[in-house]
Amino acid sequence: MAITTLIETTLALLALLLFAATAIPWLHLRYWWVRGFDFPRLQLAILAAAVLLALLGTLPWGAWGEIGAVAALIVLGVQGVSIFPWTPLARRHVVDADGEDAARQFSLLVANVLTGNRQSASLMRQIRETDPDIVLTLESDAWWQERLDETLDESHPYATRIPLDNLYGMHLYSRLPVHDPQIEWLIQDDIPSIHGWFELPSGDRVRFHAVHPRPPAPGESDESLWRDAELLLVGQTIRDSGLPTLVAGDLNDVAWSKTTRLFCRISGMLDPRRGRGLYSTFHAEYRWLRWPLDHVFVSEHFTLVALQRLSAFGSDHFPILATFRYHPARADENDSPEADREERQDAEETIEEAHERRGEAPVKHDD
Repeated sequence: MAITTLIETTLALLALLLFAATAIPWLHLRYWWVRGFDFPRLQLAILAAAVLLALLGTLPWGAWGEIGAVAALIVLGVQGVSIFPWTPLARRHVVDADGEDAARQFSLLVANVLTGNRQSASLMRQIRETDPDIVLTLESDAWWQERLDETLDESHPYATRIPLDNLYGMHLYSRLPVHDPQIEWLIQDDIPSIHGWFELPSGDRVRFHAVHPRPPAPGESDESLWRDAELLLVGQTIRDSGLPTLVAGDLNDVAWSKTTRLFCRISGMLDPRRGRGLYSTFHAEYRWLRWPLDHVFVSEHFTLVALQRLSAFGSDHFPILATFRYHPARADENDSPEADREERQDAEETIEEAHERRGEAPVKHDD
């Protein structure tokens, strides 16, 4: 009996720790260690389920067993609700494409290469095999630029290159004509982003934003302000334009976090993962520590042809490949999110704070 009680108490304490880890992200704080608990929701749900099953083996419960079971059930419920939209059981944000219209279709491969990774051959092979219309790499430095140029110079002549060795290099190669490509430093002077227009074979143009904001993490930033502000600033720009738009990159944030969900509501952008699966792209080496960090979002003007995570190639990220079709006539079928006034104000205040800390005057956006 004493051993059973000890096991029951230990499991209850573990359940309470999981409960605390679940509650922390609800704090309205931007510290990296707070925002970090946004990430492992699936892992916390699995652990809560395991604790609950183990507690069932200690029946009948004493007080600790009851407390532990309630805590585990709450964790399982909260985390399950959080990740449910990214399961095949949920409604899809972006509907499946139908018919054939190659002139309005395009594919995009996104890969965070990991600056110090020198296993380029595998990624180049995957690029040749999948033959995407657009290739976007993150963390790519001058060494990676040479390998990318060797593979893509002839087939993808429209290129924007930002070779940096600070983990925020970025390279964009496109078979499709790119109009007015711009390199911008939206929130921080060492974090670039790429913006412009792709022209489809049909003649239609698609606005694009390629981003890689700084993460809230030790050695990077003590808080999430810079990441949040960059994403929300891009979101406001998209909202104000109402144009067919694509956003891609390593957001250093998970799909279900408060910031990414707010970005989608502010911008009206759609997540093709929703209703299909997690498609976790990080961490490539640790199967039990994976979550979706690399993203592709589209406006309601598009339908999805295919979405897949590709093979590991030495980076800590998997590449992700998405194929879309420009089909504005089906926009009403997509599940477009929309921000309320309070959320728009929250986004505005976050952007203003980031600009003020940089000593700049923020750009106002009308509600």
